[in-house]
Amino acid sequence: MKKTSTRLADGRELIYYDLRDDVVRDAVDRRPLERTVTSSQVRRDVLLGDAVAVASHRQGRTYHPPADQCPLCPTRGERLSEIPDSSYDVAVFENRFPSLAGDSGRCEVVCFTSDHDAAFADLSEEHARLVLDAWTDRTSELSHLPSVEQVFCFENRGAEIGVTLGHPHGQIYAYPFTTPRTALMLRQVAAHKEATGGENLFDAVLRSERDDERVVLEGEHWVAFVPYAAHWPYEVHLYPKRRVPDLLGLDEAARTEFPQVYLELLRRFDRIFGEGEPPTPYIAAWHQAPFGQLEAFEGVTRDDFALHLELFTIRRTSGKLKFLAGSESGMNVFINDVPPERAAERLREVASS
Repeated sequence: MKKTSTRLADGRELIYYDLRDDVVRDAVDRRPLERTVTSSQVRRDVLLGDAVAVASHRQGRTYHPPADQCPLCPTRGERLSEIPDSSYDVAVFENRFPSLAGDSGRCEVVCFTSDHDAAFADLSEEHARLVLDAWTDRTSELSHLPSVEQVFCFENRGAEIGVTLGHPHGQIYAYPFTTPRTALMLRQVAAHKEATGGENLFDAVLRSERDDERVVLEGEHWVAFVPYAAHWPYEVHLYPKRRVPDLLGLDEAARTEFPQVYLELLRRFDRIFGEGEPPTPYIAAWHQAPFGQLEAFEGVTRDDFALHLELFTIRRTSGKLKFLAGSESGMNVFINDVPPERAAERLREVASS
C-alpha cells in the first residue's frame, strides 16, 4: 500500500491509498473554495447521560446530485470534484460538512473506488484489503488527536438508509467521548467479569454463538453469525476468532482472510430477497475499543473489548422496511419481525455457488 497525503483547496486533508507503489499523486484542487467554517458542538443530555452533536451547517450539504455531478468521482477535465486526480484506488478526506469538528472530533469520507456504479461487494479481494488497510491507518492516525476518544468506521448503503451520495463510500467519525452503545457493552463486560471471577464476556458470547444454528459462515480466522437477540430483521456480527481491541490488533492472517469473508457476506445480503430485487440497503459498523481512559468501567481495560463488525439491513421483507416507531424510538425496545434463526438460515441458503 502506498499512502499520499495532500490538501484540498480549502485546507482539508486528502489521503490517497494506492495498490501500486509507483503511482504519483500530485494533482491540484482547482476549485475556488473558501476555507470551511463549521459550527459543530457536542451537548450532553443530563437525563440520559449521552451526547448530541449539533451541526447546523450540515443543512447545506450536497443532496442527491446527478451522477455527472458526483463530488466523490475523480476530477475529469473541467468536472471538478473532491478528488483532484483523474483516478484513484481508495481516497479519504475530511468531510466538508462534518457532524464533528475541531475540539468536538473529526469526520472523514472514505471513497472505496473511483467507479461510481460499483458497490463494496463488487471490489476484488485485493481492493477490499486496501480499504481495510485504509480503515486501520485512519484509526491509528485519528487516535492520536487530542480531541479523539473513539474511532468509528462505517458504511451507509442505500437511499433507504438516508445516503445522499450514490458513489460507493463510507465514513469515519472520531468522537471526543466514548459512545453510548460502546459504554453499554463495557458495563456488561465489567459486570460479567466480576460475576464470573474474570471471564471475558465477548469470549463467552463468541463461544456460545459458534456452537449454535445462527452461524452464517466461518473461516479459519473469522466467524459470522446472527446474534441470539438480533435487533434488526437481517443482522450479522463478524468477529475475528482471536480477540483484539481494534483494527490495529489484527494479524496478517486475519487481514488476508477478511476480504474473502466480508465480500461473501455482502453478496449474500444482496440475495436475501431474491432475484430482481433492488440492492439491499445496509449499515456496516466497526466496533472498536475507545482510546480514552476506562475508569468508569471498573476492572475493564481496552484489551477486554472485542473488535467486531455489525452488518444489518432495515428491509424486513421484499418492498417493506423496518421503521423505528414507538417502542424502538420512544423506549429503545426493539421488536424484530424475523426470528434470528430464520435469518441465519436464509443467509446460508443464498451462499455463492
